[in-house]
Amino acid sequence: MRSKMKQWSEEIFAMSSLAFLKNAERSVADKAWHSPNDSADSTVPKSRPGDYPGPRQGELNVTPTKILIHGINYAPELIGVGRYTRDLAEYLATQGHSVEVITAPPHYPGWWVRPPYRSYAYAQEKLNGVTVRRCPLFLHRSGKGIWRLLIPLSFALAATPVVVWRIIRSRPDVVLCIEPTLFSAPAAALAAKIVGARRILHVHDLEVDAAFAVGHLSGGLFKRMALSVERIILHRFKRIVTISDRMRDRLLEKRQLADRVMVIRNWVDLSRIKLVTGPNSFRNEIGLSESDFIVLYAGQIGAKQSLHLVFEAAEQLAAVNGLHFVIAGDGPLKARFVDRYGNMPNVHFLPLQPEERLCELLNIANLHILPQDGAAADLVLPSKLGGMLASRRPILIQAEEGTELYRLLKGVVKIVPPGDVGSLVGGIMEAQTGDHDISGYEAAAAHFARDQLLPRFLEILTAERASGRAAPLPTQDADYEGEALGLAFEPHQLIASK
Repeated sequence: MRSKMKQWSEEIFAMSSLAFLKNAERSVADKAWHSPNDSADSTVPKSRPGDYPGPRQGELNVTPTKILIHGINYAPELIGVGRYTRDLAEYLATQGHSVEVITAPPHYPGWWVRPPYRSYAYAQEKLNGVTVRRCPLFLHRSGKGIWRLLIPLSFALAATPVVVWRIIRSRPDVVLCIEPTLFSAPAAALAAKIVGARRILHVHDLEVDAAFAVGHLSGGLFKRMALSVERIILHRFKRIVTISDRMRDRLLEKRQLADRVMVIRNWVDLSRIKLVTGPNSFRNEIGLSESDFIVLYAGQIGAKQSLHLVFEAAEQLAAVNGLHFVIAGDGPLKARFVDRYGNMPNVHFLPLQPEERLCELLNIANLHILPQDGAAADLVLPSKLGGMLASRRPILIQAEEGTELYRLLKGVVKIVPPGDVGSLVGGIMEAQTGDHDISGYEAAAAHFARDQLLPRFLEILTAERASGRAAPLPTQDADYEGEALGLAFEPHQLIASK
């Protein structure tokens, strides 16, 4: 009786949603959607055409699948989750699948919307074969404290009616939600269940754990409540894909079934990011010579990156002739760092770079540096890692022994303890004055290859039918047997390359 009542309630919800959104389909979709591309003077940055060469022979799925992707980040964001969601969506489109993305205006890094997009407007556009619908959100430049809740909550409130409407109307075969953020995932999961779509969650960041670990949120009771809600939401998905083994372990601690949680690492395009020798235009722009030794950090400039350690190292090494620190990126802490360290002669700031210049930027480095917040070490796995390895420039990272980053890269790159400025300074001086072994970089980067990992993500998306009944997951290829970066494969890694 209880199951019957549950079924009736879901049917009533579906009917009421259709009734409530009946006019939205006509007035919002056909009239009220504002598209930045409609105006003649639009300068919306596009994803680069030709990012994917199109389906190779035998790669196109026999039965095209309708896939709806829902997440707060998407192109034209240049780094972070939005970039990987774009890669996945465009790849799926090239494989013959119908792909729709419901997202927010581009606002990462830095928590501000890039023009000509508007934070308060609904919009629709087509980017490289993917239909993109954007929903408003409230933003604050700090992204801290209560805003850590209000920003994703505002997006969830604005996006939920659109997500429910699109799922019920278009009846996708697969609904893929992206974390961050989980706030609007419950509505997407419920609507997907009503229409019989597969419910999959892609976890880039354990946002609840990380927010408390780095101090964005605090409070014991509040934390317990947040973790309980998170656990309930996670159980609404049939499959969870995450980017690291330790994040998978954390998900299992949240009472997820082991056979539901898979690992696929964030990828890098090895055809674009590679070792390039010769003159580098960035050195000319900064005013540095080819003989200067450059320590490069490229990416998000926020609390989790612990960049204050890099600047403290720069202060201690200010008297070293020819040693320079280049910080390329954006984020909520950039203005503060520029104010404090911008006048130092050995510190240089660059903005985020477009994708066509990313390879050249990474090749400016004599040493890549990857600082880490020890408290959040296993809650996120830096997505920049693949690009750093692919550039085949020496790498210095901070990682605690026993963390996944340490286990992955032990014996491949130089590793020093997190939170220790002295060991960071020592590692930089050692790299400047001595040879650095990069013999393992090329093989390590191959395990992050986009051309291997995106097809395996597609296999996960299409491994089960839309009815939700489990089908066998793809088996491990012979090429994936054995060890990667010194670690043996576990059963859940049959899809994942390390």
